[in-house]
Amino acid sequence: MWETPLAAFSDTGMHKQNLVILIVCQLISATGSIVIVTLAGIIGAQLSDDPAWSTLPVSMTVVAVALTTVPATLLMQAIGRSRGFALASLSAVIAVFVGTAAIHFESFSLFVLSGMLFGINMAFTQQYRYAAAESVPPEKTAMAISFVLVGSIGGAFLGPELATRGQYWVDDLPYAGTLLSLAFLYAVQALLLLRLKGTRPVTEADEVAGGRPLSALARQPVFLIAVLGGTAGYALMTLVMTATPISMHLLSGHSLEDTASVIRAHVLGMYVPSLFAGFLIARLGVTRLMFVGAVALLATSIVGLQGQTVLHYWWALVLLGVGWNFLYVGGTTLLTYTYSPEERFRAQGLNELLVFGSSAATSLLAGTIMYRFGWTELMLIPIPALLFVAAALVWVRRRVHTLEVARASRLSDEPSVTTGS
Repeated sequence: MWETPLAAFSDTGMHKQNLVILIVCQLISATGSIVIVTLAGIIGAQLSDDPAWSTLPVSMTVVAVALTTVPATLLMQAIGRSRGFALASLSAVIAVFVGTAAIHFESFSLFVLSGMLFGINMAFTQQYRYAAAESVPPEKTAMAISFVLVGSIGGAFLGPELATRGQYWVDDLPYAGTLLSLAFLYAVQALLLLRLKGTRPVTEADEVAGGRPLSALARQPVFLIAVLGGTAGYALMTLVMTATPISMHLLSGHSLEDTASVIRAHVLGMYVPSLFAGFLIARLGVTRLMFVGAVALLATSIVGLQGQTVLHYWWALVLLGVGWNFLYVGGTTLLTYTYSPEERFRAQGLNELLVFGSSAATSLLAGTIMYRFGWTELMLIPIPALLFVAAALVWVRRRVHTLEVARASRLSDEPSVTTGS
């Protein structure tokens, strides 16, 4: 029988309160990310002397995410998820103020710095899904991860509205109103995250108590495929999403409103599947869901190669979002099969570093590929990588099935215990 997402979780207040807080904070984070993705390339092109560098600010955002993932994991290991997340929200407040100053002083360098500061925040917010997984019994992990991402659906509506309407809120300073409104939202986010419960510092004694070294974790075939799925999904999504506003608005001449509407549809494609991704994992298995995600990303390239009308962009970006969701949620869920509680920060830190390191690389390439080659050539890039991912998922499916059976057997013999985050 179908049940509402919150009803799928324990009646204990901590589970539901943590999930509600994380959903609202995910909404705010998604709003900010959508605004940055929609406007950063456009503002960058206005501030930069060379349009080929227009995506450098958003690229440096992703670079900062990659560089900060391991420090973010270590900080939260020391002081807990709640305080670590709240500090990250304050870094986003600083970032948007610096971005506003960059527009005022017409400084491209300052705008790049703003992007990097914003990336520090994103390195933390990307780990909301781990906090959700650690707030519920192990058998609810997939649903918790997918459910928290649902908060981004609200961001899919609020982000484009802020991007298009906020550009007129401050006279003679386009887009400053949008950025200043984000500062308020991130301040609210910081206050909410301080109310996150069930968090505790993880001491050195906890780490010494058990667990394999990082090299042993990384040698597991299932671990490698989990990281591969998340890495490919995120990197290819970043490549296409970063290039889309440039291709649509600056090169193909589509309006900012049409561009924002395509980005909105993309974000809905990214997060609406989270309403049922957890249930699909329970029904189909995690590798099948990831395989469907790889096929959806292949379909993105096929549609993108057919033309560059608004409708072509719309369908390509929706498929891009769905494919990303299934690979990302599936990869994160699969990753949790490969480590014990005392190993989680090591495994999560390595995964985040690889996922966002590759995403940073593709983001840096997006503007150059668009201006040097074009949309058609960019659409060809994902195809060989996705064929490799699909083959790897077929190869590892038996190992994953064995892990799922063993995990289910273990959980049936143990009482559910929520780990501290």
